[in-house]
Amino acid sequence: MILSDKTINKMLQNSTLGIAPLMPEQIQPASVDIRLGDTFSVVEDSSSGIITLDSKISYKTIKTDTYLLLPGQFVLATTMEYFKLPDDLTAFVEGRSSLGRMGLFIQNAGWVDPGFEGEITLELFNANRCAIELKAGRRVGQLVFAKLDDHALNPYNGKYQGQTGATGSRVFMDGDK
Repeated sequence: MILSDKTINKMLQNSTLGIAPLMPEQIQPASVDIRLGDTFSVVEDSSSGIITLDSKISYKTIKTDTYLLLPGQFVLATTMEYFKLPDDLTAFVEGRSSLGRMGLFIQNAGWVDPGFEGEITLELFNANRCAIELKAGRRVGQLVFAKLDDHALNPYNGKYQGQTGATGSRVFMDGDK
C-alpha cells in the first residue's frame, strides 16, 4: 500500500517516520519531495584505469552549493534530508520528470529498505550535450513510501546505515567475493 499525505503527516507527527529537515510543502499527495544536498563525489582516476568490485574505490568529495555537471559526467550527490524509516516501511526513489527532460538521470538503485537511516546517496548522470548547473536545496526527486504487510524480520543494518554526504560504493565489503 502506497502511503498518502495524510498517513505520512501522521507518521511524522508521532515520530514513527523521521525526515529532517522537512518543509510542509515537500509533502505531496503520495510522496515526499527530496532536495539536493551540498556534497558531491566523483571517482578518482586509478593508475590501472580499472575499477574492481574487490577493492576500495577512491573518491574526490567536495562541498558546494553549486555543481556544474558536464555532458556525459557521472557524480554522486546526497539528499539534503536525513531519513529514518521504521521496520515496516520501505520507499522508492523517483527522479523528477522535469529534470529527466533536461537529460539529468537520477538514480540510487531506486530502493530504501525498512529500517534504513541516513541521507540517500543519489547517482546523477548528464545525458545532455550541455552542462547542467545543480544547486543545493533544489527538488530533484521524491520518495514514495509503501507499507509492508508485517514488520521486517531483519530490518536494514548494512554498510550504508547512518550514511551522510555523497557516499561512495562499498561493494568491496560484500561477503560474496
